[in-house]
Amino acid sequence: MADKNERPIKVVAENRKARFNYAIEDTIEAGIALTGTEVKSIRNGKTTIAESYADSKDGEIWLINANIPEYLQANRFNHEPKRPRKLLLHRKQINKLMGAVDREGMTLIPLKLYFNERGRAKLLLAIAKGKKLHDKRESEKKRDWGREKGRLMRARG
Repeated sequence: MADKNERPIKVVAENRKARFNYAIEDTIEAGIALTGTEVKSIRNGKTTIAESYADSKDGEIWLINANIPEYLQANRFNHEPKRPRKLLLHRKQINKLMGAVDREGMTLIPLKLYFNERGRAKLLLAIAKGKKLHDKRESEKKRDWGREKGRLMRARG
């Protein structure tokens, strides 16, 4: 039985379009360097990572264009909503990600922003390759067929 102090994983923001627009190769969990008002704003649940991406600069990985709105009660101590945020990764992981981006033409896409069991903000980062238009059509056909198959099976009993 779980401790009563232990919290479940709470997903705050999800990039649902990423799995449709990109072929995901691998995922890595990364921490994020945040200020206090950013953490409070994320807990409110108004964060969006749909149009964000990760990029390497000076041997570090940064989350670019993620929108964490200002925390209303913070007045003058607030943060900038779309500032670049440093991702906390081990050196080996950073080298792997930078190598994939440089050599293989991959991109780093955030999939989920969540709080883990210990209450820390984490980001699920994917190494992905962009899908072509015909690949997107094929995945849409598969999804539609899966729905239709489910309907037919339910109708049969």
